[in-house]
Parts: sequence; structure tokens; C-alpha cells
Amino acid sequence: MAPARARRLIGALLALLLLLPLPRMLPKPPLSAAAPSSRSVLAADGQLLRLTLAGDQQYRLWTPLAAIAAPLQEAVLLYEDRGYYWHPGVNPWALARAGYYSVAGQRRIGGSTITMQLARRLYGIDSRTVAGKLGQICAALWLNWRYDKQDILEAYLNYAPYGGNIEGVGAASLIYLRKPAAKLSVPEALTFAVIPQNPAKRIGEKNDRAELKAARNRLAAQWLAAHPQDARYVRDAAGPMPLEARATLPFRAPHAVEHLLRVNRERVLQSSIDLRLQGVVERVLAEYLKTRADVGINNAAALLVDASTMQVKALVGSADYRNAEIAGQVNGVIARRSPGSTLKPFIYALALDQGLIHPATILKDASQNFGAFAPENFDGRFVGPIAAQDALIRSRNVPAVDLAARLAKPGLYQFLQLAGVQKLASESHYGLALVLGGAEVTMEELAQLYAMLANRGQWRELSYTAATAVDKPAPALLSAEAAFLTLDMLRRTPRPDTYAAARPAIAWKTGTSWGFRDAWTAGVFGRYVLVIWIGNFDGASNPALIGIEAAAPLFLRIADAVRAEKLDPGEIAYPQPPDLRRVEICSASGDLPNADCPARSATWFIAGKSPIRESTLHRAVLIDTRSGRIVCRSGPHTQRQVFEYWPTDMQQLFRRAGMPLRVPPGDDCGEPAPGDGAPRIVTPLRGVVHVMRIGRAQPLPLRADAASAGESLHWFADAAPIGTARPGDTLYWQPPQAGRYQFRVVDPAGRADSREVVIELEQ
Repeated sequence: MAPARARRLIGALLALLLLLPLPRMLPKPPLSAAAPSSRSVLAADGQLLRLTLAGDQQYRLWTPLAAIAAPLQEAVLLYEDRGYYWHPGVNPWALARAGYYSVAGQRRIGGSTITMQLARRLYGIDSRTVAGKLGQICAALWLNWRYDKQDILEAYLNYAPYGGNIEGVGAASLIYLRKPAAKLSVPEALTFAVIPQNPAKRIGEKNDRAELKAARNRLAAQWLAAHPQDARYVRDAAGPMPLEARATLPFRAPHAVEHLLRVNRERVLQSSIDLRLQGVVERVLAEYLKTRADVGINNAAALLVDASTMQVKALVGSADYRNAEIAGQVNGVIARRSPGSTLKPFIYALALDQGLIHPATILKDASQNFGAFAPENFDGRFVGPIAAQDALIRSRNVPAVDLAARLAKPGLYQFLQLAGVQKLASESHYGLALVLGGAEVTMEELAQLYAMLANRGQWRELSYTAATAVDKPAPALLSAEAAFLTLDMLRRTPRPDTYAAARPAIAWKTGTSWGFRDAWTAGVFGRYVLVIWIGNFDGASNPALIGIEAAAPLFLRIADAVRAEKLDPGEIAYPQPPDLRRVEICSASGDLPNADCPARSATWFIAGKSPIRESTLHRAVLIDTRSGRIVCRSGPHTQRQVFEYWPTDMQQLFRRAGMPLRVPPGDDCGEPAPGDGAPRIVTPLRGVVHVMRIGRAQPLPLRADAASAGESLHWFADAAPIGTARPGDTLYWQPPQAGRYQFRVVDPAGRADSREVVIELEQ
């Protein structure tokens, strides 16, 4: 029997040994799940922007053990539980010693291990009674049986009391020292190790800093016994260090912080916000609004982005976060508003890419109808012929709309879709009004568009975090050449304060929404993209909300201040795009100069794309000094003179704009007009669907231009003649039904132009 009993006993012991690890192997909730955690948001350099309260109104920021300074871990074990790694969660010797001291009436000492203290806080155990103490012991044994020692130590350091509603070294380090727990020094670790033993007396409202100092120095003596090499370091920092008050917790960059907290779930977020840049933007914006209060301007938003990394460096969502009168807690950076003319640069960029223009191409700023849409300029006037670069700088509406109407795909609408602009209605909903701010965009989306110009046409997404973004393929929505030229044109925009282009260069564009509800300026300086919005969150109109007058001064003041503080690292270093050339042109026509062109200048040209041809505008002719008419042969009464031969539509523009034009005299020679002289259809527009309403006669206007104003032009619709008209005059034709029509206009010499038009019926 004895051998049998021995075998059973041995079997039972073996089974017990096999079962001992089982609780630790079974699924179990992480100790961090026992209570909610705060969340911290840091600036790019690690400074605290905000620490939130946990769901139970405690400051408790769960921090992994690896992110807690090693000196603090060692100091806590040295002070609280030297035998932590060998006992099973309870130290019998410490309990016996504590019991003896208590019975003998001597100074009470603690016998609780770190595991027992954690059990008491986790399970809410009242350990002042015998039953409570026994429960605490059992709970500690259970914790030690189920969890690893590292897990228990991590949990203790995150639940340890640090005064008031502050728990754990993660939150305590940020609140009292404004640094993460990973960066605690040895003297700081010694102070933090002794606080949880009596937080109310050592750091709470009834704190006694002498008590904290004494406890810390007792621990320092023990530390030096184990680490004599730290003697000078510890003694030089004797006594507890100055601690920040909880009431002074920072509340910086509130709109950026709230955006980050909303779109990310991490407990610790390191933002890309640069506190120096944030401070500059906030200060300049506040000072500027004080100067404009007399005209009712009291709210603004600003977004500053490093285009090289696409990181948000400064963000001001409203003039005053705490001002309820302006709805200050609304983040204007993510609000959708009409952008006014800030989208115009991308029309010109697309036109450059599609070979419609180069910077010196002559455009027409004159009254035009685009179907039912008849755009006007902001000043209510037309300036006639104008170079593309000047049309963009002066924000002329008609040339921009005309260019948008001539774009192939992608047009502006498809381009905005590709560039991530959200919540767009259908393309037909906007029509060509999209050019003038018909859609709504956010400041984020606008910043991404302008950053594309700085990044050689590549679109990249904004980032609010300091982490280096994973390299993703960046779609090229514009060529590097078109992006370069668009920025180059915008850099020539004169400042409203000096009437000269900014030096160092700033590329910028203003915008004013319909009804004076939003004033904008967006642009690029150095490697930064800056977007400014001024307005009211309730959409209230104000005549002072004009982009060039309200938003541009703030934009330029911020750019100047950033440079004055030496916070601008300079432009992104990109080589000149390979297909970009510098060419000489005839200043008046924008084409390559012929032999008779009197004034020449230079412009950029995209090889293989830009529309470039020899100018036919200037022509040298012989003038009979007696009759003043053109003659064929030279003689004693002839003189050679150069005249500009503008097409009829441009001649009309000069007259309407009140610009003097030296008209060539009558021709007695009978030579053809310079150039090919072929007529060119002006209306109907290419790519525009014309809508006819049933029951209403709506004739379609047909107009063409030609080099000679005296010739009659013959019009055809699907090869059927429909009438004649002089160049520049309008012929009206009533379509018999909806459908596709091929229009053709022919001059007496047989030269022609054609265009297909779609006509639809509408009830």
C-alpha cells in the first residue's frame, strides 16, 4: 500500500505542477482594461498640448512599462517591494513583521507588496479590516498566478495614486513635470517613487513638502548604497524638484488637438504642430483682427502646412476658441465654404498642360455669353486684350471662364475630384460657375491644391502627426512644368501694401465669395503653404470681406513674421523641369516675333505643349504720303510703316476698352491680309450643351472672326446654308429640333472653321 500511496501522491503533485501554469495560459483581460485612460497630445518637439480626463474623470494615461524610465521602476521596487520578483504576490516575512510591530504598539510599517496594493486598487478592497486584508492577500495571489510580473508592475505604475484625481506615472509626469515618463531622471524618479505611499500628504491639497523631501531623501540613501556612482548627481538634486500645478495644464492649439483626437484612437498622439509657428500665427492673427474690428471683421482661420512633408505646422480654427459670440469652438479649417477665385490658378495650370496657353498668350477680357452664363468681372469692367499671366494676377473672371470652357478632360471639375475635394454636386449643377467659386471646399483641400504646385504637380494628403508618413505613390495631377509656371505667374502678384511683387518671392491668390461672405488668400512662400479665411461662421455678409483687402494683408503679415522669426527653412529644392524653355516673343501678340515686330520680351514655354507660332500681327507696308493709303511699289512719295493687324473681334475689344489702336489705312495694293486669314468661330462654344426650352423661341447666336472685316462669311448647319454675316457680327439661327449639329463658316476664299454643338430640349 505504501508504494501505491506514494505513486498517487507523486501523480497528484505532478498534476498540480502541470496545472499551475494553466491560469496564466488561459485567456484573460489586459490589466489596462480595468479603467479608462486619458489621452495626451504632444507638439512635434514633445511638449504637451493637452491631457484629457479619462471617462471616470481621472487623469490616468496608460503607459507601457517599456515607456517608463528604468530608474523609476527600480526606485519603486527598492522603496515598496524589494522581494517583488521572488514572492508569489505576498511577502510572508513583510506581513509578519508588520503584524508584530502593530501588536507591539511600535511604529506601524506597511507589509503590502506591489501586487497587494494593485489588488486593493483594482478590486476596491478595504484592507483596514482582517477580512479585507485576507481578501487582499487572496486577490494578490490570484493576480500573481494569472499575470506576468512585468504586467503587474506596469499596472501598478499606471494605477498608483499621485494626488487628487491623478493616477499613474504617465499622467503624473506630464502634469507635474510636463514630460513623458520615459524621460524621468534619477532624482525625478526618486521623488515619484515615494509619492504613492502617502499622496495626500506629500503632493495633495494638504501636502507637506518637508514630508516629501524626507521620504525622498531616505530613498536616495538606499539608492546610493546600490548606485554609488550616482552620488554627486543625486546629492546635487537633493530634495524634491519644483512641480507644476494641475491647474496650469496647457490647452494649446485647441482646434488641431480636437481634430487629432477625433480622427485617431491612440492614447498618446505626437502631432506635427510646431509651437513656435503656432505662436506666430496666433499672435499675428489676433493683432490683425484688432485693427479690423471697426469694419466688423472679428473672425478668421489660418492653416500653415510644410509642403515638403505635408505636415500641418500651425492651425487656428477661429479667432478665439472660448468666444461663444463668434462660435469660437467651430473649426473653420474643416468647414466647407465658397472659395471665390482661389481655384483660378488651377484653370491656368490645366490650360498650360493642355497646350491652350503659355504665360504671354493674349486672352480676351470682354463681355461674353457662355450659354445662359454671362460672367462679369469684380470691378464691372472689361480690359480687352490681356496676357494670360496678367489675367491670372488681376483675377479677371471672363478670361478664366473662357479658358475653363475650352479645357478638355480633365476640366476643372474632374481635376477637383482627382485632388480629393469632397461632397461635390454633379458637374452640370455648377456649370462654368465653378470657376468663380460655385462649389464649396475646405481650407484643408485648398492647402492640398496649392501644395501640389509646390510639389511639381504631385498631390499628397495632409498629415497632422509627427510620424514620418509611409511613402505612397503621389499621383501627378499636373506636369512639373505647368506647376512651375503657375507658381511663377502667381509670384508676380503685387502686394497691396507696396504695389510690388514680394521679395523674397511669395506666390499667392485671393478670393471673394458671392455676397461678400468669405474672404480668402492662399499661397506658397518658402516651403510653406498658407491658407487664410476671414468671415463669419453663420454666413453673414459684410462688404469688407474682400479677399485682397481683408485676407491678403493677414496672409502677408504672417508670411513676413515667419521669415522675420527665421522659421522658414527656404524653398523646396527642385531642379527646373526638363521641358521648360525660355523663348523670345513679340510682346503685343505673345507669338514668336516676325521681322516686323517692334517690341520683344521673353516668356516660358513648355516644349511640345505650348501654342507657339510666328506672329502675324505686325506687317510692314508702304504708305503713300499724299493719300495715306497702302501702295504696292516704293516711290518718291512712299514711306515704310509697321501696323498691327488685329482680327475683328480684338479690334472691337480695343474700342470697347477705350484703348487707342492705330488702324491700318485703306489698301490700294490688293494684297491679302497677313497670316492665313481663315475665319474662326467664336460662338457657339465648344463643349457646351445648349438647352432649348419647349414653347419658347430661343435662337442660337452664331459669330465668327476673320482677319478682314469687310468680307461676308457664309454659315452652314450640317451642310445646309443658314445665312451670311460680317466678321464680328452675330447671326441668329433657330434650331428646328434637338440633336447634334455640325456648324461651318466659310469666307469668299474658301477658308473655313467648323464646330459640333449639342442642343437639348428642356420642359
